Amino acid sequence: MRGILKPEDQLPTVRQLAKELKVNFNTVARAYRLLDEAGIISTQQGRGTYILPLKETLSPERMQQIDQITFQYLQTAGSLGFSPDQLLAIFHHHFRNWKQGLSEYDKERFSPNINVSRETN
Repeated sequence: MRGILKPEDQLPTVRQLAKELKVNFNTVARAYRLLDEAGIISTQQGRGTYILPLKETLSPERMQQIDQITFQYLQTAGSLGFSPDQLLAIFHHHFRNWKQGLSEYDKERFSPNINVSRETN
């Protein structure tokens, strides 16, 4: 096997690659599974295994922007007296909703689902 693989290229079957490389079938199967879990390849039952398109990397400027937003959020929340555990609970709650496509803030849904009682030192 020589050359460079590109997005959308089909990979050989696990058996073919194991035979060609003279390695154990399970070694190749594990490598394919790890690459699939990492989002680098996609195995489609009955069709084969393909290289996925590269994901867009964030520019340094965009990374700096999100870093600044995150830092400001933590500073503000800390000055309001929230503990790291409380902030993490709030973040996880909103992240799950955002990931599910729930974009609007819903105080009624938010209040009973997580405990953000303030800790005293």
